[in-house]
Amino acid sequence: MPHPAPGAARAYTLSDFDFSLPPELIAQHPAAERSSARLLDGRDPQPADRIFRELPPLLRSGDLLVFNDTRVVPARLFGEKASGGKLELLIERVLAGNEVVAHMKVSKKPLPGATVHLAGGLGGGGFDARLLARWPDADGPLFRFALYGPKGESPWELMERHGHLPLPPYIERQQNADHDPDAAADAERYQTVFARAPGAVAAPTAALHFDAGVLAQLAALGVQQASVTLHVGAGTFQPVKTENLAEHRMHSEWYEIPPATLAALERCRQRGGRVVAVGTTTVRTLESWARSGATTGETDIFITPGFRFQVVDLLVTNFHLPKSTLMMLVSAFAGYEHVMALYRHAVAQRYRFFSYGDAMLLARSAE
Repeated sequence: MPHPAPGAARAYTLSDFDFSLPPELIAQHPAAERSSARLLDGRDPQPADRIFRELPPLLRSGDLLVFNDTRVVPARLFGEKASGGKLELLIERVLAGNEVVAHMKVSKKPLPGATVHLAGGLGGGGFDARLLARWPDADGPLFRFALYGPKGESPWELMERHGHLPLPPYIERQQNADHDPDAAADAERYQTVFARAPGAVAAPTAALHFDAGVLAQLAALGVQQASVTLHVGAGTFQPVKTENLAEHRMHSEWYEIPPATLAALERCRQRGGRVVAVGTTTVRTLESWARSGATTGETDIFITPGFRFQVVDLLVTNFHLPKSTLMMLVSAFAGYEHVMALYRHAVAQRYRFFSYGDAMLLARSAE
């Protein structure tokens, strides 16, 4: 590969974000306590190995922690077609009335107009769903359904009654969701302690490490707190398949920044504090607002090296999948070479990866 001319930005490709990850480092269960996970302090060239409960003294009075307060819903549903063939739906979002948008896993996809039976169907204690069309267009990857419960229940009510927590695909026990001995523990630990707004199918995992003790320490030190909402979609787990990053079609997610958070951000800047984003979803929310000026709406922002950050100064994040859009985001934030070195250190020191894994603290690169 030819080297770029002096002063020219490097053109990154998908292969640049690959790394070797021993499968045993993929966390299958959370740490014994939320704040007992490990924390890799990667703000400086020389990383420091810490425990997450040691985070508060690393911040300063006047800093502003911004969390994503989305709540994971039991959006995974099992059922069958009229022919008896098994299928699985993962509801990505709820539309108006009784309509939803979902991923569908089935050997042979039914045609629009077909009815499928979920959780036993209307005649067996569950409910039915009629396939309306692909979404968001005729070639879209998702499917739009109308749900019909026995008492006219809303999609939210039907999911609460019949749905399963949609753990990530790399947590292997998810394959036995109907008979999962860890289901009760996951229902608690795959939610943040401040989860409020239902709508996500994946947790903002960097925030899973915060507990009441850590939050109290932060408040005592004068670190302020605010929240945004971004409903994390299943697209967060979709691999990038194009070597040329410009050809990747980024998934879209809904976000909202409340007026109280906008005011907190302004006060933070006025007093010279730093904005500390908890998780990549918070980064995407804040930087989407900075670019568009919209405090609510859809975002498909794709952050890769060369991106100019306007809001976030520090980032608390977990360790991400090779070749993922999240690897690209953290590399854009903290510098590609630095992040790849941190990941090599994390593998060598046996940090735990992905949703139930450990965390790291990054500072925005001056690059």
